[in-house]
Amino acid sequence: MPDGQTNIAVLGATGSIGTSALEVIAASEGRLRAVALSAHSQFDRLVQQAREVRPRWVIASDAAAAGNYDWKRLPAETELLVGPEALETIARREEVDTVLAAIVGSAGLRSTWAAVEAAKNVALANKETLVMAGPLVRELADQTGATLLPVDSEHSAIFQAMKSGARSEVERVILTASGGPFRTWDTASLTQVTLDEALAHPTWDMGPKITIDSATLMNKALEIIEARWLFDLPAERISVMIHPQSIVHSMVEFVDGSTIAQLSPPDMKLPIQYALEYPHRRAAISPRLDWSKRMTLEFDPPDLEQFPALALGFRAAREGGSAGVVVNAANEAAVGMFLGGELHFTEIVPACASILEAHDFEPSPSLDQLEKIDRWARQEVEKWICV
Repeated sequence: MPDGQTNIAVLGATGSIGTSALEVIAASEGRLRAVALSAHSQFDRLVQQAREVRPRWVIASDAAAAGNYDWKRLPAETELLVGPEALETIARREEVDTVLAAIVGSAGLRSTWAAVEAAKNVALANKETLVMAGPLVRELADQTGATLLPVDSEHSAIFQAMKSGARSEVERVILTASGGPFRTWDTASLTQVTLDEALAHPTWDMGPKITIDSATLMNKALEIIEARWLFDLPAERISVMIHPQSIVHSMVEFVDGSTIAQLSPPDMKLPIQYALEYPHRRAAISPRLDWSKRMTLEFDPPDLEQFPALALGFRAAREGGSAGVVVNAANEAAVGMFLGGELHFTEIVPACASILEAHDFEPSPSLDQLEKIDRWARQEVEKWICV
């Protein structure tokens, strides 16, 4: 193994973040190595990735599906591990330096927790971990010395911009949002949204769940909660601006009035590489801005009536405790029902708000309590659509 090589476990390798991460690793000239890849059930793609990367381990987290799959094309030197517990096992392995937490949704919580507990560098693409368990994860990282490196383009931008001053000099952070496909639609028009329209994001190429979150702006609501815990800032010091060009990925305003922004074309390979190579900056395979051409950058404050998810995000960030896990779980369930044709687009956020209002608030939940609340919120959404 080359001196200084970083061994990476790519959890969620077959998704958009995982696929981009493997491109970054392949272009790293040997500095980065993928030693483990995981997928829930996209095993054809996982095996193809394994044949290209030759990792030491692959993890199939859906044990039932893995039992019915023919693994004969898996490289002989690659060990197959099965079940969600295997994700935690790999996250703790001594041979793993960095865990890329790219499993979408609450399913990524336990493996990310294991990585933090094992004092790994955690490249965090799974925002739901901090949305659900921000205070617990933050406290655990402080105890173990784990490093949390944001992969979300917005939080990566804030992380980078904060290096322009001391933490005590930060006045507020400004998250930018593209506004999604319905940025210019009025509230009445949103009642006519179709699934195909909601899945047609104008800027980013993402999976269906994240794309729907971008259309409702629930992704930004979750990012507000994530920023609250990742950067230890109260909700009152977090703002959102609509920026349709997706060039300015977020900004930090300092106490002297200076605002520092991070700009780059909308391509996730740059924040992925920054996290995996941290603290170094290397030549990147992601595209660059062309400063020889004219460009216009627009910023507008969001319409909270048009996008009520933002108000929900600020509320959960203020309340802390069990509020974040309820919003996240209810949203995951509601988005799944919208994708399945059981819920209309404009019902997603009201369902989440209703479940948040109805839940018994827990100010300091344990990890086990959070998982119970998560299951409860999902069940409540199913009841909500039957009312």
